[in-house]
Amino acid sequence: MRSPLMTRLGLGAVLALALAVFGMAPTASADPAPAELTFATDSATTTPGGAVNLSMTITNNKTYDIWFVYQTIEPTWLTTQRPDLKYAFTGCSLATAAGATPCSGTGPANLGTNYGATIPPGQSRTVTLTLQVAADSGCNGNIGFYSYYYAEFSDSTNTSGGPVYTPQTRVLCA
Repeated sequence: MRSPLMTRLGLGAVLALALAVFGMAPTASADPAPAELTFATDSATTTPGGAVNLSMTITNNKTYDIWFVYQTIEPTWLTTQRPDLKYAFTGCSLATAAGATPCSGTGPANLGTNYGATIPPGQSRTVTLTLQVAADSGCNGNIGFYSYYYAEFSDSTNTSGGPVYTPQTRVLCA
């Protein structure tokens, strides 16, 4: 003999399953990542001998300061398959309230120190790398990069992310 409690639990379980299957169950809202890395370029195209500015912005979505950032930047596989594309990172600047200041560590190395001092909660830091395309570079190819990052916070926690892909820059023939 079934008890009234068993009948209620059975009906409740069936109803919950039906709601979940048909997408009517309440969903939990996702918290933003503790830190977020985004990229932008000032141009989608360039020509041999031209330059494009690649901006990287790290945002602190946590309630504690970011104390340390380590970041890599590497060419995508498709970029490496075009040996005729010739390019280099030739400049680096950090956006500050007082204007842009030079930074160090350009190239496919540790870019973390470029973000400057502590990044307070809710704030961002932007670093811009200058991507110079060689005058004798091949044409009609895309140059793109990907990045991994690691950030440490003042509450002794850390986060890592990636790969984060840059917009591709198309090298056009003039």
